Amino acid sequence: MDRRHFLHWSSALALTPLLLRKSWAEGMADMPGMDHAGMGHGAATDAALPAAEGLGLPRGLPLPALSMLANQGAAGQFLGQLRAAPVSLPLLPGKPATAFWAYNGQIPGPAIVAWEGDEVSLQFTNQLAQPSTIHWHGMPVPAEQDGNPHAPVLPDQTRNYHFKLPAGSAASYWYHPHPHGHTAQQAYMGLAGVFVVKSRNDPLAHLPEQWLVLSDLKLDVHGQIADSSAADRHDGREGQFVLVNGGWQPVITLAEGERQRWRIWNASSARILKLALPAHEVQLVGTDGGLIGAPRRIDTLLLSPGERAEIVITGRFTHGQPSALQALPYNRGKAMGPEQSEILTLATISRNGSKDTAELPTTLRPIAPLEAPAVKRVVQFSENMADPAAMFLINGKKFDMNRVDFTGKVGQIEEWDIVSQAHMDHPFHIHGTQFQVIARTDDGVWQPEPFLAWRDVVNIPAGETVRLRFVQAMPGLRMFHCHILEHEDAGMMAMLEVSA
Repeated sequence: MDRRHFLHWSSALALTPLLLRKSWAEGMADMPGMDHAGMGHGAATDAALPAAEGLGLPRGLPLPALSMLANQGAAGQFLGQLRAAPVSLPLLPGKPATAFWAYNGQIPGPAIVAWEGDEVSLQFTNQLAQPSTIHWHGMPVPAEQDGNPHAPVLPDQTRNYHFKLPAGSAASYWYHPHPHGHTAQQAYMGLAGVFVVKSRNDPLAHLPEQWLVLSDLKLDVHGQIADSSAADRHDGREGQFVLVNGGWQPVITLAEGERQRWRIWNASSARILKLALPAHEVQLVGTDGGLIGAPRRIDTLLLSPGERAEIVITGRFTHGQPSALQALPYNRGKAMGPEQSEILTLATISRNGSKDTAELPTTLRPIAPLEAPAVKRVVQFSENMADPAAMFLINGKKFDMNRVDFTGKVGQIEEWDIVSQAHMDHPFHIHGTQFQVIARTDDGVWQPEPFLAWRDVVNIPAGETVRLRFVQAMPGLRMFHCHILEHEDAGMMAMLEVSA
């Protein structure tokens, strides 16, 4: 099994031939106005940016704890307020504070914790100079509450989001902006937070938890968030730093023999992370949509932008192996920027005594496979380098706010083949539901998915196809798109209208 699968057991290999990537990059360089036309604003170049080690960002500090949004509601409710606004935070010694956009002045935004069955009411105030929304990524919320770009919250306006968390919805979700054309910028400026829905019948409730939000930070020589370069706007933005809960290479404590439950979010705009913990025993226990059927021993874990996973790590501190959370080299087919070629240390794991090893259940929850579909569709991801105004396409079309691409029905099982006709990886995301991956191609050969799981993001490697099934439980307009945010903003998005 290779990098095309959710779990990875071998080194990553380039999917796109070198000559194809070279010709693509040469074609992009030859295009007049490439730095500006159709790809966004700003003309920053990565070559002009300082190396991470030269900026003086503190590192090696204890893992920052996520702040929590206070619940102002009674039992069975979650009531709270979120405010998106500019904020300046001290980041680099000897330099002016760094300007961010943040929810409630915090990077990452405050974590929200609610329970299955809760009624959620969240008041959102937009104090940015551009429209925004809050998208409740992966959550089963009504279409009109989902933060779609069709319902922008204008500057200095407030709206209330209201929804109920159904039984069986316990999982690690997150929230972020989704205004068309502004999503990438608002996210890389700092607007994102996590939303954990808990179950009162959680088989892993006895394990201590660590929550790890992985994000990119790209700074200029002045210690400010850098403009996106032409490479960022084409390949997807990556920074000098991969942060964990806003900290650079923090330290996580773990006792010998201790079992901890880690919830991990890839909240970056475009970076695909191939994660490893080489010194320790790791079991996968959950994906985007919550727990899987049974723990699965893994060596590496691929998370594309927007994906989440739950793992159980057991402190083993294997001699000769680095005790660290690492991002291994991964080639996602970029045309204009360098690929990750070295192992990145995201966090170090510090031994803190020893503990008895807590029990890990052999089963976690039942997941029934979706039955034969009533509808089958094909969704093609493609790139058109000849037209800088319509470069990232779904089924040959750029996103149009006024066009419905597919129509479906509530309760109807759909099967979609997500086909890559592209030169780089594109993670697929759909709103309003979770899906089951049924099979994937590996060098063009179909392979069945090795286990059932609920997901809302899946990576589609260059030239490959992923087959998935889902059911939409509520009517309304649902977006589906590439979750490289620069590609989404550039038009790699489409709409499914679901009728009752």
